[in-house]
Amino acid sequence: MKVLQFDFKLSNYVITKLAGRWMPSVFWHPKLSCLKWQQAPEPELPNDDWVKIKVRYGGICGSDMNLIFLHDSPATSPFASFPFTVGHEAVGVVTETGKNVEHVETGQRVVINPVLSCESRGISPKCEACENGNESLCYSKTKGDVGAGLLIGACRDTGGSWGPYLVSHKTQVIPLPEEVDDLNGVLIEPFSCALHAVLRNPPSPGDHVLVIGSGMIGLSVVAALRALDYDCRITVLAKHKFQGELAEKFGADQVVYLSRGETYVKETAEIFGAEQLKPVIGPSVVQGGAHLVYECVGKKQSVQDSLRFTRSRGTVVLVGLAGIIDSIDWTTVWLNELAVKGCFAYSTNMYKGEEQDTLRIAVDLMKEGRVDLSPLITHQYPLHEYRQAFQTVLSKKSKNVLKVVFDHNKTTTGG
Repeated sequence: MKVLQFDFKLSNYVITKLAGRWMPSVFWHPKLSCLKWQQAPEPELPNDDWVKIKVRYGGICGSDMNLIFLHDSPATSPFASFPFTVGHEAVGVVTETGKNVEHVETGQRVVINPVLSCESRGISPKCEACENGNESLCYSKTKGDVGAGLLIGACRDTGGSWGPYLVSHKTQVIPLPEEVDDLNGVLIEPFSCALHAVLRNPPSPGDHVLVIGSGMIGLSVVAALRALDYDCRITVLAKHKFQGELAEKFGADQVVYLSRGETYVKETAEIFGAEQLKPVIGPSVVQGGAHLVYECVGKKQSVQDSLRFTRSRGTVVLVGLAGIIDSIDWTTVWLNELAVKGCFAYSTNMYKGEEQDTLRIAVDLMKEGRVDLSPLITHQYPLHEYRQAFQTVLSKKSKNVLKVVFDHNKTTTGG
């Protein structure tokens, strides 16, 4: 089968890292890049606790693009095993089950929780993080029945959704009810990232919330806040008009569009009833702001804005997977006694009075009709058209791009 795999080679890394500044397409060049479109065997079940899934749709995540563009910190490299088939957002159909699998059967539509934690790795007793329901923080990401990997889609033994098949431990497989179609199914994983951030860091009644970023995760944060019926006012910072319109559709009260200069700073400060102050040099200082900020971009400016738009004793939640960023001014953190919290992936969250898997909560919300994210999928490509897909991801404004997915229902025999 043909798959898209990432295989780290130092020479390819250096060449594409240098040349990519001027020619982004070098990051998926067939010979020069670390990303390879190549033949690979179907992944095999590691043991009788695993399931094989034929992928119907595989999403292109922002973290996948960070991987391709070599933006990831080298600190994450020990938690991957090469070469791995990329892709952790998936909806598909079960084609094979191990002898110990009982809750799903062949032919059943499913989604996966891609986190490779103690249970999926066959490690007992579980580490402290997994024992406490924090599987995304598992201490055993390099041990057990499969190779190193934070997730399916970063492990050489599991396959990924950028290939026709993947394998998943039985505890990671979630049956998909009829009420949830495939296009919502492939978005359950990214929606769960936002859902986890909200459930772990909920607004208090009457809070004014700021969501920075209106891509897939930012819009999902807005959708999660409204689906869970939190009593809060939501303002969104958006880059493009079509993003802002979707933010309003999902329940934002106000949208501020980013602009050159600091016009957006004045508008945002006014919404929060905050004061805009001018220092002797440098960008404006904002006195006042949101009670709670979800930063969903992970870039220098978005992180900086998250710190200056938060009121004293407020909370910043970093959802956008910021990596190595120089020259962030942290003054407001100690000056305003801010709480800055990280949030990664999903695990278990309190919902309806009990701890539940975040992805199962997402499935329930979709089943109940409280959220429909399918309008966020703006472009679909067969896997062999990956070059066009990546170019589309880079053309957000000109093509009104939000979410791009690979459609495995179309032929993938091309080169």
